[in-house]
Amino acid sequence: MLVAPLRARSQMLHTLLGLSIAAVSGAYTFTAWAAEDYPSRPIRLVVPYAAGGGPDIQARKLGEVLGKELGQPVVIENKVGAGGILAAEYVSQQRSDGYTLLLGSSTHIAQKLLQPSAKFDPAAFTHISRLGISPVVLVVRSDSPYRTVNDLVAAARRAPGALNYATGGIGSAAHIASAAFLSAVGVDALHIPYKGSVDIVPALIKGDTHFAFPVAGTAVPQINNGKVRALAVTSAARNPMLPQVPTLNEALGRTDLVLDSWSGIWAPAQLPRPLVMRVHAAMLKSLAEPGLRRFLADSGALIDPSPTPEDFSRLITEETAKTRRVIEKNRITLN
Repeated sequence: MLVAPLRARSQMLHTLLGLSIAAVSGAYTFTAWAAEDYPSRPIRLVVPYAAGGGPDIQARKLGEVLGKELGQPVVIENKVGAGGILAAEYVSQQRSDGYTLLLGSSTHIAQKLLQPSAKFDPAAFTHISRLGISPVVLVVRSDSPYRTVNDLVAAARRAPGALNYATGGIGSAAHIASAAFLSAVGVDALHIPYKGSVDIVPALIKGDTHFAFPVAGTAVPQINNGKVRALAVTSAARNPMLPQVPTLNEALGRTDLVLDSWSGIWAPAQLPRPLVMRVHAAMLKSLAEPGLRRFLADSGALIDPSPTPEDFSRLITEETAKTRRVIEKNRITLN
């Protein structure tokens, strides 16, 4: 009596197994085909910074070279707002097909820690490769009376709260660096948050603020043209583009003020592995191109691509822990 039902069940399982194998095989064949055909149309690189700023200019130059390596144009799309959150939320909701990428950065980690309700997770993106490191630079206006870090600290101590500093917004690289600096030296200054990093140096030049910590990509051109004076860099070693400028650790006799900003290429979650490796390989070739290397170096960036996508993911895990410590120690909040 049970033979027929058992035989029917066996046949059903056999059929389902065959369909599953066919589905997996078909998916694999489709992915392999997609990787071989990719890219077949322009790729969008979403940049969470205003056009004209250092990070935007670097992204556009990278896009030119990366597009040549991939055989399709890389179109820059500026999506500014909420400290990079709008861009990250937007890209996280796009199809994971390799045609929408994000210039992810250390700022996205800070923003997610400050706003857990933000609808993106830095860890959930597909991490392709770091582009490089952009140390943050402590700058003042070129005619400022402050010629060293200690001059600035002494002035802040003489008049607590009288000095102010510009940032690209709460949780931006400039804000995290400024807060860590002020906490380390034990002084107060008024935070003036602007809509984006592109506004920092103009505010300083106009005299609206006393000091700032813009990223090197934004600061170096203005240092070179004499509009602002660099007092320190936040990297572990001196920046080759600013060899005469001490590190913040050197200036203050410390070891805990390495506060680099970095950026890299992210894609929506679960980008198929063949596409990840295709973009990663193109990134490595692009960043080895002499013209791009010179351009990025001249703008203050330290080129440091990730050897593998997994290395980039590990970096993001480490940087998340580090940024959380800075935020908690300095009691940084959105209020």
